[in-house]
Amino acid sequence: MAERMASSNSLNSSFRPTAYRAPAVTRSTSLLTPRSSSLSPKCHLSASRSFVSPLSDRALHRASSNSKRRATGSTAVICAASDPVQLKGAKEDIKELLKTTFSHPIMVRLGWHDAGTYDKNIEEWPQRGGANGSLRFEVELKHAANAGLVNSLKLIQPIKDKYPGVTYADLFQLASATAIEEAGGPKIPMKYGRVDVSGPEQCPPEGKLPDAGPPSPAQHLRDVFYRMGLNDKEIVALSGAHTLGRSRPERSGWGKPETKYTKDGPGAPGGQSWTVQWLKFDNSYFRDIKEKIDEDLLVLPTDAALFEDPAFKVYAEKYAEDQEAFFKDYAEAHAKLSNLGALFDPPEGISIDDEAKAPTPEPFVAAKYSSGEKELSNSMKQRLRAEYEAIGGSPDKPLKSNYFLNIMLVIAGLAILTSLLGN
Repeated sequence: MAERMASSNSLNSSFRPTAYRAPAVTRSTSLLTPRSSSLSPKCHLSASRSFVSPLSDRALHRASSNSKRRATGSTAVICAASDPVQLKGAKEDIKELLKTTFSHPIMVRLGWHDAGTYDKNIEEWPQRGGANGSLRFEVELKHAANAGLVNSLKLIQPIKDKYPGVTYADLFQLASATAIEEAGGPKIPMKYGRVDVSGPEQCPPEGKLPDAGPPSPAQHLRDVFYRMGLNDKEIVALSGAHTLGRSRPERSGWGKPETKYTKDGPGAPGGQSWTVQWLKFDNSYFRDIKEKIDEDLLVLPTDAALFEDPAFKVYAEKYAEDQEAFFKDYAEAHAKLSNLGALFDPPEGISIDDEAKAPTPEPFVAAKYSSGEKELSNSMKQRLRAEYEAIGGSPDKPLKSNYFLNIMLVIAGLAILTSLLGN
């Protein structure tokens, strides 16, 4: 994916992100996470301090469960599920960071490039790549496609330090989705609980991410995104995220040093943007490519391919006309991308969205079940309801007739009447 630049050029490339190393575990350990964590994250245990054996998801979760029941010796800890409370706190801090640094584009890119190394043909984790936090290591940051992303690590590391119960893999995807939403884009249906890789030896090889100007742009996009398990619609929808950001020629080799839309910032000036309002998420990327009316707006070969390839064009035309359809498809594609290759603990993931309130049941009105016109007191209503429900009734379900009981009552009544008449 072509470079999306943040506005903070003052950051330099000397940053060396520190990999989170949990302490060794003994049978009586109780300090897997800092005391400040309000809810300790779950952890996977491995026999080696620096390497996780290549296991499938099922095998790794099974090994994790066994290890949690019995941890002995100098076993290494790889923190897995993030703390939901800390995730929520981190999201609020990311929102504040975006307001002051205008770093929406580079945060989107950070999440994408961590997840975009996924290979669906490889089953083992972490060899399959994907959203596993490996981008925090220098060896991967030096990949050509990741030029400038060290700046995003510099920005987000203080948040990671503040919330140690959040994995890097989750933090990168949280920042990416939050940036989309804060720029006016759709709500992304995210889940969290991604496991971090433990060391740089687990980083993917270079060459997994898209190029901006390959010889056959459409085929190149398919080669890269099909490998991830994505389809044509998702390729076009995700390309729409170029509505955010700028490309800088000194880093990516593409774009102008500055244009009338970027010379004054916001943030550090310069670069060439794909859209006029390059910090606003909308469907203008598709409209501007289609109309081709402004030479100050960037169109890469892979951008132009969306309107040249017949299969891509169907979706590009649709999104240019219908922003609501674009938002819907983009949100689904972004969520799918953010989950690629990830190992979740718990397997179903963690949601930090407020749960929808359960529907309030219709209030019980005793008068509905009374032949009288006078309203009963609240205490009497509650008593009647409790007694009625105790024998199997409810406001919506009248008691079934018990014919045997009715017959017995009639016989008893006749016996009493006969006795009275005899007397």
